[in-house]
Amino acid sequence: MSWRDRVLDLRPLRRSRPFRELWIGSSLGAFGHQVATVAVLAQVWDLTRSPLWTGAIGLATGVPMMLFGLLGGTLADAVNRTTLVRCTTTGQLLAAAGLSAQALAGNRDVLLLLALVAVHTACAGLGAPARRTFPVLLLPADQVAAGLALQNIAFQAAMLVGPALAGVVLAGWGYPAAYAVQAGSAAVALAAVFRLPALLPGTGDGPRRPQRGGWRTTWQRPTIRGSLATDLAATALAMPMALFPVINELRYGGDPSVLGLFFSAVAVGGIAAGLLSGAITRHRRSGLVQLGAAFVWGLALAGFGLAAPLWLALGCLAVAGAADTTSVITRAALIQLETPDEHRGRVSSVEHVIGFAGPELGNFRGGALAALWSAPVALVAGGLSAALAVAAVAATHRPLRAYRPPAPPAEPVPEPT
Repeated sequence: MSWRDRVLDLRPLRRSRPFRELWIGSSLGAFGHQVATVAVLAQVWDLTRSPLWTGAIGLATGVPMMLFGLLGGTLADAVNRTTLVRCTTTGQLLAAAGLSAQALAGNRDVLLLLALVAVHTACAGLGAPARRTFPVLLLPADQVAAGLALQNIAFQAAMLVGPALAGVVLAGWGYPAAYAVQAGSAAVALAAVFRLPALLPGTGDGPRRPQRGGWRTTWQRPTIRGSLATDLAATALAMPMALFPVINELRYGGDPSVLGLFFSAVAVGGIAAGLLSGAITRHRRSGLVQLGAAFVWGLALAGFGLAAPLWLALGCLAVAGAADTTSVITRAALIQLETPDEHRGRVSSVEHVIGFAGPELGNFRGGALAALWSAPVALVAGGLSAALAVAAVAATHRPLRAYRPPAPPAEPVPEPT
């Protein structure tokens, strides 16, 4: 095997036109989403000058994601998944166009802005579970893992480049241009989805009715329950994004480029952890690895709340990003391996909802706490609370601490000649 084969497997992009087009569209969509995330955060701050309202962004996104994400998990097991994603991506495009229009009109109503954000999130949540099944349906079995790795790389790259560019766009052209980037990327993503073939749930003999028991699996297995509880504790108690504008203004003069650097620092840490993920995926105590990474995440964000020099603040965010990526990798593998195949779609939708809504609810918590005290206090208290909550999950979920993934098959012993 050559070193190139060890670095990245590009076969899904070379051999599957539908996956290649979907990957390009999804990558650009993620890029536009990151630009819009910074724009919404900055616009809400400009309209209100209140950390409570920047935290409310998390409420406007977390609640729709929880409600519509779970509904999308059931629909993904019952209808044409391609049609479902086409409809929901169209909704995302219309919501992005609405965001651009309100910025051009000089909107001063923060509730209108948050309503458009909520509509966009509801559409994304409704289509997300079906979209997560596409790599398995479009690629041969031996290329599915490579396809998922390519999607993760694209997401991390969007997190790295998108926020930094958002700071430049906001400083040079303002909110309408930032939202126009999101609308344009959504249009490309929609074009890619419209070229996909029909993808019906089932085994080739038509749609099938979802089997019962999918939701109960999440709570009955202590490894799955503990893994999801770890992620929820870490994100709901210590998400820092809503506090970025406050910290930026308090310590660094409100420079938009610094605001973008905060987001990019998290992505840099995530990419670094991804490039070194071989050690993570080969570790035999993956449950313990997830718990340790979530604990470090909380401590790193508490450090960010205390850090005054910019280089130290960015360093703490990079450590947090690396810990988050490590936790995500181990959690996703554990849940897929521990979930029975007939329940995997709905359990995956629960994972997706927690992975999205937990951070948004955490942003709301952080903004509310900062409004009562201060942003540094909210960060330090949240980070330490998250670390303690993760320690409590570890203490009460022994199967998660002891979890080991299935061992690879042993090499056959050659018969003597």
